[in-house]
Amino acid sequence: MKILLVCCLVFVVISARPEDKSKTEKSKVEKLSEKHTEEKYTSKYDNVNIDEILKSDRLLKNYVNCLLEKGKCGPDGLDLKKHLPDALHNGCAKCSELQMANSRKIIHFLIDNKRDLWNELEAKYDKTGEYRKKYDAQIKKEKLKL
Repeated sequence: MKILLVCCLVFVVISARPEDKSKTEKSKVEKLSEKHTEEKYTSKYDNVNIDEILKSDRLLKNYVNCLLEKGKCGPDGLDLKKHLPDALHNGCAKCSELQMANSRKIIHFLIDNKRDLWNELEAKYDKTGEYRKKYDAQIKKEKLKL
């Protein structure tokens, strides 16, 4: 899935916050629903300059190589790689608005300017094409708005 994959490239490294413990007793269903709603990816990497990374072939390639297990990973890359499958699976439901905006920016950049890198990432993280099918319509709709 393009948006989610880029969400990862945004270095919106995913470290879910722990569930807020309520003083009142709740049913298991309520607790699970509340946990899913409250969990968000960390904002620790929200200040990363996405434009700087996209302008630097070296920096971009380092992050892509980390995700593809072709190179070393820094702490943010390790977190990113660890949580990428969840982000892809849940439609980036745990992303903030900033993280989603940055994700879209990266997706469009990779597709339009670095298609070879995009294809490698897609081959690794969307082997069945499940995410591509799910989000192609959304990507086209976003491009029309630009």
